[in-house]
Amino acid sequence: MNVRFFSCTRLVGIFLALIALLGTVSAQSSDLDAIRIGKHPDKTRFVMELSEEPAYRIFTLPDPYRIVIDLPKLNWKVPKNKVPRATGAVQALRFGLFEPNISRVVLDARYPVSITSAFLLPPKEGHKHRLVVDIKRISATRYKSSGEQKRQLTSTKPLKAKTQVAATPVAPALIAPKVAKKKAKKVIVVDPGHGGVDPGAIGVSGIREKNLALSYAKSLKAALERSGRYQVVMTRNSDTSLALRQRVGIAQKAEGDLFISLHANKHPSSRVRGFSVYSLSENGSDKEAEALAAKENKADIIIGFDLSEQSADVSKILIDLAQRETNNQGKQFANVLVGEMKREAKLLGRPHRSAGFAVLKSPIIPSVLVELGYMSNRQEERLLRSDQHREKLVTAISRAVDQYFGKLESYNAQ
Repeated sequence: MNVRFFSCTRLVGIFLALIALLGTVSAQSSDLDAIRIGKHPDKTRFVMELSEEPAYRIFTLPDPYRIVIDLPKLNWKVPKNKVPRATGAVQALRFGLFEPNISRVVLDARYPVSITSAFLLPPKEGHKHRLVVDIKRISATRYKSSGEQKRQLTSTKPLKAKTQVAATPVAPALIAPKVAKKKAKKVIVVDPGHGGVDPGAIGVSGIREKNLALSYAKSLKAALERSGRYQVVMTRNSDTSLALRQRVGIAQKAEGDLFISLHANKHPSSRVRGFSVYSLSENGSDKEAEALAAKENKADIIIGFDLSEQSADVSKILIDLAQRETNNQGKQFANVLVGEMKREAKLLGRPHRSAGFAVLKSPIIPSVLVELGYMSNRQEERLLRSDQHREKLVTAISRAVDQYFGKLESYNAQ
């Protein structure tokens, strides 16, 4: 089972619905009755109050920085008016099922952190069993050099699932937004923007965005396939019209591991130019989750979850959880792509941006929308039409794909 979480900023509004969703836990499950986050001069303290003494496993992850706490499956009993606000080192709080009988809590950190201590306190003075985790800010250099990421704090009592489940590595659960499947090659879905009756932007020379995007997509497909590491699926191979939902549907049917939509931009000012890449805006996910939840055939929306018997509210929550974790991975690829592209082309100011593009809203496939440049700038449009410039950009995108999946593989190896 794959991991799906939701952020602290959305926690209050949908907390009761989540309790209803998780209310079918077994009688052996512990209750989580309270959560506290305290800011101190030298640390941030996170406390969970539980009905039983828990086994636990705690570690950190980078890019972005997170503290991960694995526990036996929990009944969430925290009243919605008692959900804590993020403070100190903690920027947001997420939680959900990691395996059928293991719960996971994720604290998104504002900066690199170290777990200075983790300990249990017995019931006392009206409190139940408490798991206390102390977190301290450290430098990025110290985080890397101290091996903080590989350090793991565990209870004396081993953390085990109560039912037999397939072994799942700890780190990849947060890296891979889909259920891991053994594939000979990663599936990259390349989406040439616009097409058919939709020409897209028109350049200063009269070239149409739909044709430019298709030429870049074909070159990218060839470059990725030459490496022998990827299977490339194109949403369109000719000048045809595709609805935005169709593009996402093609990617999901292909079980894509990464979705790259190619476009070229236009601006009222002919002086604006530069490469940019968009990942999905957090603000753009809510209505999308509602739309997806309303679909009749909900079982196929999130691989690993059968939503066909769930209410619209529960479906929306699960889709929202899926989108958020998937979106994190899209952002990571976008950052890698900007790093590679700055060696080859002029970048737009703030080259990594966020927007609510519909083609980025797959809940299970990390997705980015690439703006190759501005067709309204005469110099940049000339570059975009040149074979040499196209090969430079395509090569940079290919390198970014290699680097992105290389990072995932390195996590899997740990």
